[in-house]
Amino acid sequence: MSRTKTSNYEGFTAEERAAMKEHAQEVKKAARRSSRADKAAEALKDLLAKIATMPEADRAIAERVHALVTANAPMLAPKLWYGMPAYARDGKVVCFLQNADKFKTRYSTLGFNDLAALDDGAMWPTHFALTEMTTEVEERIATLVRRAVS
Repeated sequence: MSRTKTSNYEGFTAEERAAMKEHAQEVKKAARRSSRADKAAEALKDLLAKIATMPEADRAIAERVHALVTANAPMLAPKLWYGMPAYARDGKVVCFLQNADKFKTRYSTLGFNDLAALDDGAMWPTHFALTEMTTEVEERIATLVRRAVS
């Protein structure tokens, strides 16, 4: 399908451009780190610092997601991915949290990339809206994370 001259496409939003710039900075910063242990420690530090800067509602969700992912999938390495908290296996992101403030949306999103073993027939969800953390939501996240890395 080709675009016509009447198309209203204006390119990436300011938030999308900012996310791409953050990703470029993350890649450069990771390349400058020396040892594997330094990389892991610095990546965790960066992730926690990013969470600390989030608005209160987003921060509460991000802190719980971080705790749930690290408890249920300790083999995943925390890192920033396009300025979002993410968790990777062998450098490839398995799951991530897009906080509501990031792209000015009404809810945060817990997303899973194709490496996550969430397959269920010919169609399955890979992104989940999060508006608050309840016991039920925490249990569902824990289950999804364990399944994603199984």
